[in-house]
Amino acid sequence: MPGLVGIIGRGPINNQIVLDRMLQSIRHEKFYSSGTFADELLGLSVGWAVHPRGFSDCMPIWNPTRTCVLFFHGEHHPDREQVARLAEFADMPIGCDARLVLRLYEQEGLRFLTRLNGCFQGVLADLRCQQVFMFNDRLGMQRLYYADVGSSFVFSSEAKALLKICGALRRLDSRSVGEFLTCGCALENRTLFQEISTLPAGSCWTFQVDGSSNLADGSSKRARYFEAVEWEQQSSLPAKEIYEALPELIRSVVARHMSSGLPIGVSLSGGLDTRLIMAYLDDTNTGVSTYTFSGITRETYDVKIARSVAAACGRSHQVLSLNQEFLRNYPMLSARTVYMSDGGLGAEGAYELFFNQLARQVADIRVTGNYGSEVFRRVRQLGAFPPDRRMLNPDFAPQVDRAVATIAEYDKGHDLSFGVFCQAPWFGYGRLSIEQSQVIVRNPFLDNEFLRYIYRVPLELRNNSDLELHTIHQGNGQLLEIPTDRAERGRYGKMSSFLDHAWTWLIFKADYCYKSGMPQWLEQIHYLMRPLTLEKLVMGLHRFHYYRVWFRQELASHVRDILLDPATRARPYFNHAFIEQMVARHIKGDRNYTDQIERVLSLELIHRLLVEMPD
Repeated sequence: MPGLVGIIGRGPINNQIVLDRMLQSIRHEKFYSSGTFADELLGLSVGWAVHPRGFSDCMPIWNPTRTCVLFFHGEHHPDREQVARLAEFADMPIGCDARLVLRLYEQEGLRFLTRLNGCFQGVLADLRCQQVFMFNDRLGMQRLYYADVGSSFVFSSEAKALLKICGALRRLDSRSVGEFLTCGCALENRTLFQEISTLPAGSCWTFQVDGSSNLADGSSKRARYFEAVEWEQQSSLPAKEIYEALPELIRSVVARHMSSGLPIGVSLSGGLDTRLIMAYLDDTNTGVSTYTFSGITRETYDVKIARSVAAACGRSHQVLSLNQEFLRNYPMLSARTVYMSDGGLGAEGAYELFFNQLARQVADIRVTGNYGSEVFRRVRQLGAFPPDRRMLNPDFAPQVDRAVATIAEYDKGHDLSFGVFCQAPWFGYGRLSIEQSQVIVRNPFLDNEFLRYIYRVPLELRNNSDLELHTIHQGNGQLLEIPTDRAERGRYGKMSSFLDHAWTWLIFKADYCYKSGMPQWLEQIHYLMRPLTLEKLVMGLHRFHYYRVWFRQELASHVRDILLDPATRARPYFNHAFIEQMVARHIKGDRNYTDQIERVLSLELIHRLLVEMPD
């Protein structure tokens, strides 16, 4: 994904050749805008790759006296008052870009961080005090990897930039691997690599660059300007006030995220979250179109529903579909996905790269409804899903148990904080990194003002869909006449009919089974009934990817080539005798090992592409 790379310190590693190698490793697409900056006196070198004409495409950003320089990746969504106030004090014309951020620092010092609203990372050098500040957003969604290399501190939006310049960093951390296999991601501020960490959410780290300190000593000031407890300790609001105030809050949040000189595409689904966004579009949002992802075999319910939602809002709608080209190119797409996301998104996520390449052809900016379910209805995706213990090397199995215990501790905390500060930045980051490699991603449900308010909503109002349905009704009641993909409709989410609901539930569960979740006993029955090709009745109605089927048909040879390769057998995590049996039985069709195959395949690609990368 686009972002920043850099070196702080006067060690031998801080030179233009090293910086160029770091930058090149994150320049995944030719259309990125990029550049470098170096100041030998400061001991600071920074490179950047960003989406052209985006919020950050104006670097390096200097103040009028050229005493401060800012490097910023991501977006800040100011309200109108902030834009107007900053413009009054500006000495030069300011557009809606990252120059606003430097102006905030000029006005308020480091308090400016509390005024930023969005997902971002940044490096700011103030020559007047000879200090460099490194910071990120409250949730840690724009990830910054860092490591100490000799007498220098190196950082990057992608771990591979650090791996590229220091071979000693290319070692996987066994605890993180256990978390990856159990939870789908490394937890806390760990990464898959032993000596590389990520900047904690809401951080502002200060480095003195006047030569008086040795960065390798860890003498920098590593502070946080925001903690989740600040939102958690707010008092609850009465239900009546919430139902009255939330619609206007959503209206202002949507307006902020729909403000841009670039084309915007709303990624519509068949559920409630993107429908809520659409309910609050207004006539000034003329450059907004919509699209929906679909599969190979047929149009999903998402497509049919989204088309109706777009029509009700007077917006154009396109269908972006997987095709046979995706399956033919899957080995390349899965490798790129794992590599570009630093292993944050596994081989199964290759469709995200395919879809977002198509999405860029529609609009530069993609607005999603991701995490709406987490904040409105307490939906969780991050959890402990241990792999089949038979596939594990007994010596490695304790790391899986440790991962289960770790996530269980976080599960005891504030339920909303689990979704916002754990699930979104840890589990959701892999997908976000691939999305951002192709488009500028905006998510109104991660807006600071919205999240701060939602923390004041009592738990009982977030146990069902009523609050979200009411808010949609206040914005555009017509949208509730269109049933969701679960057959909900109307202000209070009533089912169209009992038969509609029963049929939808049955198809949803059957579709999940054919996707990846077929239990072993049912898989054996299905194997005996395979001449009936029952999957043709269900596949493609809800989901668009079916690795359970693909791994035993179109992608079977690829699975064999990777999982049965001698290099894979050399990895210390698995019982490879069982892996061989697992591959054979899954491809035969009488057992379902979709998830296990995907995990082994992803981890092997991480080894080949990131650990064993050439110097």
